[in-house]
Amino acid sequence: MRVKAPISVALCLVTGIAFSQLVTPDPDWKESEVPMPPAFKVDRLVPIEMPRYVSLRLGVDPETLRITEDGIVRYVMVAKSPSGNMNASYEGIRCLTGEVKTYARFTTSGQWSVIGNPEWKPLNGNQPSMHALALARQGACNGRAAAANSPAEIINKLKIGAHSESNR
Repeated sequence: MRVKAPISVALCLVTGIAFSQLVTPDPDWKESEVPMPPAFKVDRLVPIEMPRYVSLRLGVDPETLRITEDGIVRYVMVAKSPSGNMNASYEGIRCLTGEVKTYARFTTSGQWSVIGNPEWKPLNGNQPSMHALALARQGACNGRAAAANSPAEIINKLKIGAHSESNR
């Protein structure tokens, strides 16, 4: 019995080291150029399921969803309050590192306000809204990789998830 413990500990260490090498981000990675925020329409939003205590209705415009060659899932997220107020943000999720970045916010004047020096933040960090984490889990990411080869596949996963939620 004493022999088994060191073997299992060694096996766990080797497995852990091998796994960490598989998911270690490239230190020389550079994000691709970020295009200007795309136009969006509220009437074509695909909903993101949020906890019941969240009063905002959140959705992604499928026409704004892009998967870049460097593994970023970019999209416009729209939040509508029960009173009808609307906010939108142009964001990107890097599944490999579990991070989100906000590139621009839609202003009340109907214009995009580009963020000067956006930074990557943890998806599960202390964010004011956890919508990016919800989007990652519901269709944008599959573990540490973009969950699909096309935006249409992500949208399909979101629609299937929303449909199965409404049937519960």
